[in-house]
Amino acid sequence: MRKLIYGMNLTLDNYIAAAGDDIGWSAPSEELFQWWLDQERAIGLSLYGRKLWETMSSYWPTGDQQPNATPAEIDFAHNWRDTPKVVFSSTIDKVDWNARLVSGDAIAEITRLKDRDGDGGPMSIGGATLARAAMRAGLIDEYVLVTHPVLVGGGTPFFTAVDSWVNLDLVETKTFPGGVVMTRYETRR
Repeated sequence: MRKLIYGMNLTLDNYIAAAGDDIGWSAPSEELFQWWLDQERAIGLSLYGRKLWETMSSYWPTGDQQPNATPAEIDFAHNWRDTPKVVFSSTIDKVDWNARLVSGDAIAEITRLKDRDGDGGPMSIGGATLARAAMRAGLIDEYVLVTHPVLVGGGTPFFTAVDSWVNLDLVETKTFPGGVVMTRYETRR
């Protein structure tokens, strides 16, 4: 089975975006940005919900052409364009940039993609609504939390309520400038 990884920047109080979809608190250091790039390079397929797709596809197709783009941002843009993507949405009717659109049952499609034994490497999932559905269905194999030392008091949570306990094993931690801490957990099966 292919591994499904859910990783995001989040606040200490469990939000991936503050009220009004504000992510101003999450600006990464150069070291953290490079770390995220290295993680993305290892991904064989990216799964996006509509909102995250719209955010990513509005910038990264030409992110390497921005006047002040760093070498890591240029590499990230190239990798983003090259990585196959599946976008889950019932409200948009077209995607581009090496992506295909799924408007039907997201859980059935993610399960089908996971069952393609090692086909193309691990998958990442992004977008709060999509990731929460996969979490509730027990499809997430690894959680990567990049926790920023800020409390925002509300917004879009990283975790959702689950129907039963999910036991995790801590497999890695790393500290970045500014007190940002990455923790990686694998789901105990």
